[in-house]
Amino acid sequence: MSSYIINFTPTGMVPTKDHSVHVPIAPQEIIDEVLEAREYGISIVHLHARDAEGKPTWKKEIYQEIIEGIRKEEGSHHEALIICVSASGRNWPDFERRSECMDLNGGCKPDMASLTLSSLNFTSGPSTNSPEMIQKLATKMLRNGIKPELEVFDPGMINYAKYLHKKGIIKPPFYFNIILGNIASSQAGLLDVGYLLSQLPPQSYWSLGGIGASQLKMNTTGLVHGGGVRVGLEDNLYYDAQGTQLATNIQLLKRITEIGRLLGSEPYSPGEARKILGLN
Repeated sequence: MSSYIINFTPTGMVPTKDHSVHVPIAPQEIIDEVLEAREYGISIVHLHARDAEGKPTWKKEIYQEIIEGIRKEEGSHHEALIICVSASGRNWPDFERRSECMDLNGGCKPDMASLTLSSLNFTSGPSTNSPEMIQKLATKMLRNGIKPELEVFDPGMINYAKYLHKKGIIKPPFYFNIILGNIASSQAGLLDVGYLLSQLPPQSYWSLGGIGASQLKMNTTGLVHGGGVRVGLEDNLYYDAQGTQLATNIQLLKRITEIGRLLGSEPYSPGEARKILGLN
């Protein structure tokens, strides 16, 4: 059987309990959901932290609480989940806040951090990522031994990743999250997918995700074409394409692993994913 990476995105920066009661917000909610998700084959978890009011926060203390809670239950070993923290530019513009979560060390040091490779617009507002900011974030990741999770919404972002590699700021093996269906980015069509995959540099691993109703279609397309999946309530709150049935993270994970099994694929274990991505 072939294998694939499941990148689990349980929370995000936008969904609230008003959008769906199933979105994990508090640190313990996120911890519990991540540990349950382990049973469904996830190898990477893409974390966003929230403050006591449920709003997105950059504070490393809250990331530390979440990571400690996960590590306490599963231990620190080669099969420990790959933990990715968010360095998003959607809520705060300055480098200090965006990169604070990368200062965690010891057992709470993240394995990866997100690196969006250009600015873009979402329906709810912009994600601002200047060339200077991208390079500063990537340089700090390189210095701290944190692998970038390369976030791609259109072909130019892949080209910018190649530019960063040429400058020696990012190093292979690369891991790309390709996220399609955003209103102002590449759409979730087969031609879009094919072109983006054709532009990836050598030594690249990738997962395919989609916004809203595009998530299931893009996850399945990723499996069919030998890649991984990015799945969770961060990108999609509904179980059905019509948006009538709210989903849980576990429902989304269970469905995509069942589809993978039908296609002859099983998820990589965290240890296997660590090996192919060059992570200790």
